[in-house]
Amino acid sequence: MDLQMEAYKQEFIDFMVESKVLKFGDFTLKSGRIAPYFINTGNYKTGKQLAKLGEYYAACIRENNLQPETLVGPAYKGIPLSVTTAIALFNGYGKELNYCF
Repeated sequence: MDLQMEAYKQEFIDFMVESKVLKFGDFTLKSGRIAPYFINTGNYKTGKQLAKLGEYYAACIRENNLQPETLVGPAYKGIPLSVTTAIALFNGYGKELNYCF
């Protein structure tokens, strides 16, 4: 199970790098701290990317046996994340739930 989980995580990381969402280097955060990586979900720019992202999130929810009733997408970047995850949960697993923002 751990090996399968590691493969899943690596596939998601590769997807973020290919989508130019995850970048490695030295980044100064608003707090002034230096981070070795930076994630900007605003760089997801296509329907295909969002659909795939929703599938990853839905699989993670399912894999961890989470039972949410509502997905909350904080403005602004979180809105499409909650919507695409809700769609993927329904399409992939027949799980219907609410979303809001």
